[in-house]
Amino acid sequence: MKLISLNVGKPQPYAYRGKHGMTSIFKFPVAGARDVTAVNIEGDEQSDLSVHGGRLKAVYSYDRSYYDLWKNIIDREDWSYGLFGENLTTEGLADDSICVGDVYQVGSVVLKAVQPRFPCFKLNIRFANNNMIQLFTKVARNGTYFSVLQPGRLQAGDKIHLVEKTPHQVTIQQLVDCYYNKGADKDLLADILKIDFLPEYLYKAFKSFHQ
Repeated sequence: MKLISLNVGKPQPYAYRGKHGMTSIFKFPVAGARDVTAVNIEGDEQSDLSVHGGRLKAVYSYDRSYYDLWKNIIDREDWSYGLFGENLTTEGLADDSICVGDVYQVGSVVLKAVQPRFPCFKLNIRFANNNMIQLFTKVARNGTYFSVLQPGRLQAGDKIHLVEKTPHQVTIQQLVDCYYNKGADKDLLADILKIDFLPEYLYKAFKSFHQ
């Protein structure tokens, strides 16, 4: 496993369907090592901290294999890494290989897989495509949010090492699928509800599926 690209971005203004605000969905590759803190990467900044960033969404990864998948779905010329708003473009770290709670080391940074990414309308802005969220939901390759257990430095080219396996045998992909199908697999749903560090909004959603 490897870090292919390190991507950061600052808030930019947007205007979309009568809405105005700031977005940090525009992220671009950077060279050299960057510091990673408990909530952010040097040079990166979230715009709306009510739904982005924080300790449970400090770093977002998206696997390079998904770019190959999307190229067969969307016709566009620019496929620069960071396009999906990810900080880390990875190789060999797809959603179906990451269990919720797995701990990885990249450079001197230690990261814990916490949750998938469920995007808002700003993904439509990034792709200049009003149907992008619907496509993203249909494709169901969401990427992973990590918390930072050990701050440090990382850069493109760093190897990614699994350093601790979680006791929760629920992959990020399984969690996404269970969320979209509203807990159709009751055994999987029960396993998800046992994850004690699941973000509150996700716990409430899965709990509602259980009732």
